[in-house]
Amino acid sequence: MRDVIVIGAGGGGPVVAKELAAKGLDVLVLEAGPRHDKPREQWTTFENDANNPLTGYLRWGQQDRSKPAWFREWSQNSFMWQLSGVGGTTQHFYGNYPRAFPGVFNDYDGPDAAEYDVNHRFPFSYGELVPYFEWVEETAPVMTAAMGTREEVFFRGCETTGLPVQTTKTTHGPSYRPQENAILQPGGTAGRTSDPNLLSYPQATGCTFCGYCFQGCMRPVGAPRNQYAKRSTDNSYVPMALTADVWARGGKPAELVTDAFVTRVHTESRAGTVRATGVTWRDNGSGEEHREDAAVVVMAGGCTENPRLWFNSGLPNPNGWVGRGYTDHSFDWVVGSFDTYTGNPKGTGSSSRLDFPPYGGMENVGVPPALNAFATTLSDSGIRGQYTNGRGMTGPWDGPAGRLMGPDMKEFLAGGLDHVLAILVITDDDVEAGNRVVPSALPADENGPIPKVQFQPRTRSARTRRNREFMARKTAEVLRGAGAKSVYRIDWAPLLLHVQSSMRMGESERDSVLDSDGEARAVKGLFIADNSALANSLGGPNPTLTTQALATRTAEKIFRRYFGGDPWVRSESPVVSTDPRVSTRLGELGL
Repeated sequence: MRDVIVIGAGGGGPVVAKELAAKGLDVLVLEAGPRHDKPREQWTTFENDANNPLTGYLRWGQQDRSKPAWFREWSQNSFMWQLSGVGGTTQHFYGNYPRAFPGVFNDYDGPDAAEYDVNHRFPFSYGELVPYFEWVEETAPVMTAAMGTREEVFFRGCETTGLPVQTTKTTHGPSYRPQENAILQPGGTAGRTSDPNLLSYPQATGCTFCGYCFQGCMRPVGAPRNQYAKRSTDNSYVPMALTADVWARGGKPAELVTDAFVTRVHTESRAGTVRATGVTWRDNGSGEEHREDAAVVVMAGGCTENPRLWFNSGLPNPNGWVGRGYTDHSFDWVVGSFDTYTGNPKGTGSSSRLDFPPYGGMENVGVPPALNAFATTLSDSGIRGQYTNGRGMTGPWDGPAGRLMGPDMKEFLAGGLDHVLAILVITDDDVEAGNRVVPSALPADENGPIPKVQFQPRTRSARTRRNREFMARKTAEVLRGAGAKSVYRIDWAPLLLHVQSSMRMGESERDSVLDSDGEARAVKGLFIADNSALANSLGGPNPTLTTQALATRTAEKIFRRYFGGDPWVRSESPVVSTDPRVSTRLGELGL
């Protein structure tokens, strides 16, 4: 009998595991995908090897890449970019850690309060989450991103908007700033040379500016796993959970089992109340099934798989909101071509941003060649100058929106990627009940009925569409101000990457799955601790920091409610992620 079973080792589950293992609880983490325990032997910087959705090592699938990727049913001409494996989607994220906007919490009374999704707010105050933000920011750790030429060009454009530089972690209004990101600052020779012979640990520490964030971080060469630059959870929270006995007084290391697909959550009725009692999981390699019991179960399998597991387990859904409210950020891609050097693909994936509450924001993004080709051709508007798919979007960019071809593409790439600046548009999206996960009518796979994402990304709410248009225009203005000789809007087709809220917490039991503590209203002892628990789309900021802050808070609620513990936020230093004791123990474990 375990104390806690955590389902999923992505962005949120390892946070709960680390916090509760530090308190001495018996924690089992079950991850459906692989553990890449020796990245320098198992990974490459070849983009297709990493990112191919069917065969890449960063795919939604089991450890054996000769076997098919797992299937989901979703809308035509959209792309759902989610990963399995230890670290989940944080394996390829850019480490951007902005806080949610205060306007999405239930105590906000600013002059623009009515401009947010007021029907789906967080069921507590922004101030209540601040200590948990701070806890994660110290733990990861989160730092102000290192700057380079690309950021200088971006900020030059931001200066022409008349907006101020943001100097606080909390966003109080429209402003721009360096990213707050979970990437270790370059030290020693890192950031000072491109000679690979000079970029090994400990001569080089932190980010070496390789430019391959999307393929998973495995640098500096020779560094212990918890000293890899990008703080994806496979490099931060998972190592801490597995070594809790050496850094936490009374801590007990969590157990991690990978290639282990959970197919059922078990419950029983106690005095008229449904209680979670354990799980059944399937070994992907052998096909054998195993049963584990626990006092508490934490689902952290993601916005698509959590509803699937709920339905496949036959759990109660009294208000019909399990899987509903599937929400993303309505991305767009706006690019500029420059006569001067921009250094766009150099360094970390994204190190600068402009936020514009209550509409959303934008962030400069540098990608290697294949991903750049993907980004500049993923369009809903058709081919620029050839056909428009009926959209024909015009604005402060050159010609109609759409993917580039012919003379436009030649002009855009005339100076190479080092003369390009690419900006990602990120919007605040409404939570919409019609966007949902349901069981598919297609045949089940070895893990049970598969999920269908019923998502209508082209019929978003009027407010969401307004936000996207507003931010796309602001982005074009920034590129013009930075000196771009030409600006193109791609009008991205739906890229489902920042996904949240399919198992949302909320103020009312009428339209939420979780109470304000992250516990399922219909099943006691069952918590959710990943992006699917978020009440809304946060105003537009990247979701990882808020998810991890909320997961930390949820771990505390679990500890107090089910194990008689006291709160710990504000009372203990969490700075252990790069502790040498963790490095030593990881070496002993062969990690």
